Amino acid sequence: MNSQYDTPESFGRVAVLMGGDSAEREVSLKSGSAALNALKRKGVDAFKVDVRFANNVGDGGCNHDFGNICQQLTAERIDIAFIALHGRGGEDGVIQGVLEALGIPYSGCKVAASAIGMDKLRTKLLWSGAGLPTPAFEIIKASEVLINDEQIVELMLNKIDSALGFPVMVKPAHEGSSIGMNKADDKVSLFNALKTAAEYDSEILVEKWIVGKEYTGAVLEGKALPLIRLETPREFYDFQAKYLTDDTIYHCPCGLEQQFEKKYQALVLDAFERIGAEGWGRVDFMCDEQGNPWLIEINTVPGLTDHSLVPMAAKNCGIEFDDLIFQILKTAVSCD
Repeated sequence: MNSQYDTPESFGRVAVLMGGDSAEREVSLKSGSAALNALKRKGVDAFKVDVRFANNVGDGGCNHDFGNICQQLTAERIDIAFIALHGRGGEDGVIQGVLEALGIPYSGCKVAASAIGMDKLRTKLLWSGAGLPTPAFEIIKASEVLINDEQIVELMLNKIDSALGFPVMVKPAHEGSSIGMNKADDKVSLFNALKTAAEYDSEILVEKWIVGKEYTGAVLEGKALPLIRLETPREFYDFQAKYLTDDTIYHCPCGLEQQFEKKYQALVLDAFERIGAEGWGRVDFMCDEQGNPWLIEINTVPGLTDHSLVPMAAKNCGIEFDDLIFQILKTAVSCD
């Protein structure tokens, strides 16, 4: 940590970047508002910036107006940026690259790790190549799903069935917050899930379904926070369970024996660092009925809402919300 930054005032004008134009805009506004209020309570000169990328997202395409973004950020006279943007544009290396070009320090992961982390397919390829456990998968192009050829579609469905069996999880490769995700138990539901995912992305990840318990591991400045076990009456921890309903149960402490929690925390740190992530973030994994862990995905800008998991894990080890946000802000200048 640069000793220059030892008081709230020393950070100068801190812009909390939120909103954006991704499918996670509303969640980002909630995260950003919570972070902004926390920084203000800590005495930081923080203010809101609703970043508008002017992007058209669909079928995996993004049209960012970089001139508009640079003009917006330059006009605000920003000393440091606290990134509370979720999804495309804010979590995939785009805003990180813009801030680096403008010479503005920012919280969280750098460009490469952000880009990899937002790409579920490349994350899994990297983990697999490093020998880390992650469920078997197939990648499908949206164009294969949308083609009007029954024979080709049938071949695609048979290929997935033969490689993975049922059930499977179907995900857009570049979305967060479980947007566009669905479980498929047979070929009919698989095709419907693929069509839904194709509305969000040009690449679709089809992943072997893991039967077992779901966990998440938060990372803060190189340390793994207490694990959280998630329990939902829904088929999986989807958007509704994450943000809209109150029937999800969060177990923290997670209930694991200490030796197993430490083992899984080590895996979380390894998975986090393998993609070059730094600062803070979250790694989600499943444990099957034999107790084997399976890495699912990484989140390099996790939510900071009243339903969010990183604040919950931090509180379990004595870090209150305002202090957590202040520590995340410090990651913007920790490498200076």
